[in-house]
Amino acid sequence: MSVSDSGTPAFPDDFVFGTSTASYQIEGSVRADGRGVCIWDTFSHAPGNTHNGDTGDIACDHYRRRDGDLDLLVELGAGAYRFSVSWARVQPTGKGPADTNGLDFYRRLVDGLRERGILPAVTLYHWDMPQPLQDAGGWPQRDTAGRFAEYASTVAQALGDEIGMWITLNEPWCSAWLGYGSGYHAPGVRDLGQAAAATHHLLLGHGEAAQAIRAALPGAKVGIALNPAPIRAATADPADVAAARRVDGSHNRMFLDPLFTGSYPADMIEHYRGHRPGFSVIRDGDLDLIGGRCDFLGINYYSPVTVADESRRAAASAAGYCLPAGTSDPISADLRVTHVQRPGFGRTEMGWEIDPGGLVELLTRVRQEYLDIPIMVTENGAACCDYVAPDGRVRDLDRIRYLDGHLRAVLQARQAGVDVRGYFVWSLLDNFEWAHGYSKRFGLVWVDYPSGARIPKDSFSWYRQTVRDRAIAPLGEVLASG
Repeated sequence: MSVSDSGTPAFPDDFVFGTSTASYQIEGSVRADGRGVCIWDTFSHAPGNTHNGDTGDIACDHYRRRDGDLDLLVELGAGAYRFSVSWARVQPTGKGPADTNGLDFYRRLVDGLRERGILPAVTLYHWDMPQPLQDAGGWPQRDTAGRFAEYASTVAQALGDEIGMWITLNEPWCSAWLGYGSGYHAPGVRDLGQAAAATHHLLLGHGEAAQAIRAALPGAKVGIALNPAPIRAATADPADVAAARRVDGSHNRMFLDPLFTGSYPADMIEHYRGHRPGFSVIRDGDLDLIGGRCDFLGINYYSPVTVADESRRAAASAAGYCLPAGTSDPISADLRVTHVQRPGFGRTEMGWEIDPGGLVELLTRVRQEYLDIPIMVTENGAACCDYVAPDGRVRDLDRIRYLDGHLRAVLQARQAGVDVRGYFVWSLLDNFEWAHGYSKRFGLVWVDYPSGARIPKDSFSWYRQTVRDRAIAPLGEVLASG
């Protein structure tokens, strides 16, 4: 591991530092310039689906404040910016001719980034499917994969070679299993058979979209962003070990295996056999498309997962684990597991365990069990209890500590031989945090939602110094100034 002149861990000159956002979470202007309705418009406006009934109608007003937000990236010193394109803004019904206004917004965004010397990294799907496609069945339907490939081709032709990284899908596990399994996310369906079918068609859509992008732009760098997690057994008891294996299959192997080994895990095909349509939707040739070349893998990491077999709740409690309140979700119930919390670990405002070692474990696993592929940490960050102090400053030391630990984990993984080439903080701005509405803040920049005002937090200054020096900024200066 190299070190800077000050003796702190250092990154190579070609390592990419960036930050990420998503269209529905920041753009607002949901009725502007011909944009169509997306599934999150519908879902968030249905009573009881989001915290306080919050919606993305205004969000961070990024659609109108784009240039100012790009200037924040310059101030941050970011080398890259990962943003997502709103499918409903480009194709209001999910198919047919593109809306000129929608494409122009993203063209101007890309031009603004390039003018500022920032690499654009585009995510084509960050969960905001046009509502008419969901009305026709959504991701459980095979046709949606084809529509997605057509949309990908349209965006690729419009934005061209200016894009440094193309990411087809963001966290397809969430789209399939939170959207169609637990119903916690849009479109709010609770049907495990549909979730399994959605898994396959999302991955098929990735494969078809990758082909479409390369057909339009032969030199394009195309990948996918997954959200795998280390899955730990609560105890060494065989039942808990088997429970962890089931969760690993559903959450991790069901996506990594088809992408990088050309097949779905046999235990998961068997597990979901009774849920229809499930994986009966697989056709000959699909896995060849899904397992086509990835130029890089995006990893979104926040926290590990610890589980016990559902029959061992009392044993897990006796071992010192904290058990969840209330009933289990449909996914956990079907897998016969209880999610537990390990004692002695800090937690973010989302209730997620803070464990940078999990990122090292995850990155090294990909290299050891799958392939040595370039990896970008496309999301990593923490929701914290932020507030604006009377002096106008946001002292988010907890977030700085979180980022510090995970950047050190990236360096540790690199030292172990993992080809990690970049790191993107989630998120540039506080934003609409899906079902949590505006109650959780992940941003390096505070957003005052009523006025839209932006206030860079202490973490913004800390990350700026890290990016500038290409070395993890010391915490001492932040502590001294705080």
